[in-house]
Amino acid sequence: MQTNLLILGGTLEATALARAVAEAGLSGTVSFAGRVDRPVRQPLPQRVGGFGGVDGLATYLREAKISHLIDATHPFASVMSHNAVAAANAANVPMVALTRPAWRAHSGDNWTHVPDIPAAVTALDRPACNVLLAVGRMHLAAFAPNPQHRYVLRLVDPPKAPLPLPNTEIIVDRGPFDEASDKALMEAHKIDLVVSKNSGGTGAYAKLAAARALNVPVVMIDRPPQPKRHELATPGEVLDWIHHSTNLGV
Repeated sequence: MQTNLLILGGTLEATALARAVAEAGLSGTVSFAGRVDRPVRQPLPQRVGGFGGVDGLATYLREAKISHLIDATHPFASVMSHNAVAAANAANVPMVALTRPAWRAHSGDNWTHVPDIPAAVTALDRPACNVLLAVGRMHLAAFAPNPQHRYVLRLVDPPKAPLPLPNTEIIVDRGPFDEASDKALMEAHKIDLVVSKNSGGTGAYAKLAAARALNVPVVMIDRPPQPKRHELATPGEVLDWIHHSTNLGV
């Protein structure tokens, strides 16, 4: 079978992989869930939108004659990751995940770990303060039970509807960010607390380094469980896996 990849994207790692795939002269498509209005331009053909669950993705893999499936989605896109494993098994398509290590606290960090979004909401049941809420726009409504805070939100796209939080400052920007600018942002907005998903990688780490420098505490939301799967850490490792599995006729 001719090499024809499907990359489940939406991360910096997916973009780096797409670039490496294109430079290697391989064919493939990068798929986005459609949650961002202006996805980063890719050096491969793109598709936007869901597949319709496990059965829909398995059908797509067969009909598009996909030779390899690479899950390079966000670490918190666990439903998509579980669907990818199930669909790859159903369609008998080799699959690997391109993952980024989770962030770990360093000396000087003041992190409170919570298991999920509801636990983060509970952690904000406290007197009013200025919160840098870095959880993505999908989860903003969950924090409505704590309207006492002033929330600073950094979003890729401006909100399309009024937010359920009465006191917010919205910054429309796209990473990667750096420590100096995030430190300046947190000082300008007098941030008392950062709430962050443990996304890992380098693109969004700057806010944590800035929080450490300013002695600002962090509520860190741990990653959801991932399915059992083969995981690789770099685009180069993924290319090696593709070549190896192709040569074996997998």
